[in-house]
Amino acid sequence: MKFGMSCYCLDPAMKDGTMSVDDVVDYAVAHGCEHIEFVPFRLPFVTPERTLDWELIDHVREKCKSAGIEISTYSVNANLLKTDSEEEAMEIERVKRHIDVAEGLGLSRMRFDVASFVRPFSTNTIYNFNREFPQMVKNGTILCDYAAEKGINIVMENHGFFINGSERVLRLIEAIDRPNLKMTVDVGNFLCVDEDPVAAVKRCLHLAEMIHLKDFYIRKKELLPDQTEMFNCNNGSWFETMGGRMIRGSILGQGDMDIWEILRTIKHSDFDGYISLEFEGMEPCEKGTEIGLAMARAIWDKV
Repeated sequence: MKFGMSCYCLDPAMKDGTMSVDDVVDYAVAHGCEHIEFVPFRLPFVTPERTLDWELIDHVREKCKSAGIEISTYSVNANLLKTDSEEEAMEIERVKRHIDVAEGLGLSRMRFDVASFVRPFSTNTIYNFNREFPQMVKNGTILCDYAAEKGINIVMENHGFFINGSERVLRLIEAIDRPNLKMTVDVGNFLCVDEDPVAAVKRCLHLAEMIHLKDFYIRKKELLPDQTEMFNCNNGSWFETMGGRMIRGSILGQGDMDIWEILRTIKHSDFDGYISLEFEGMEPCEKGTEIGLAMARAIWDKV
């Protein structure tokens, strides 16, 4: 097992220009991370013209190598459920270019999403899930097979509101049925669909290759009047779950999730992969990440 962090933790600092990717790598090393995960929000590895920025890819790979930190994975948002066939084909090709990036970074795993896009809650039904399931399986299989040619495992995540919840994610992974398809278990994202995180983690651990570790505050909606920021989980905004509760990112161990029981479950299982902190609270990201990393290790040692 290896503790580390996603560069997503420091995305606000990268966004405002106070931290470069080199600064983020140095921060991870300085705070004892054994690995780092990258997302392309501030790292345009794939250009708008769908070509690869090899200068950036080579720079990030060599920076991590010289700093002595492993790149654990690379995580990409995607929508494989386009209704227009031409747009669907273009999206598949876009994701393939990101798989090429993972290969260029020297990785053996990456994550792409099936449906990380905002859709009205009224459409997130089991009926629509079943109706769109064949398209998920078809496109997921195409991309898993493409990744397999490069020796890359895909670590599908319970992400967003549609492809979330342990039952839906496990069903999709089992239907795609590829040996290079595993799971990123995001312990907090289960709350987006009101599933108990401890129970969900237990159900999914047998397929986990990555763990995303985060914490949330959980409140009744009626106790937060005038909180209208929906679908915005960045920088400490409240957002609504499928069941009508409100959640907001917190510093790890300071929110309402049972992080102790979650880490106890992981530690005493057969899991031997990567645990990656994702901080998305309202506190300054550098401090929130620092406290979260320290808290994760402290709890791990005690459980």
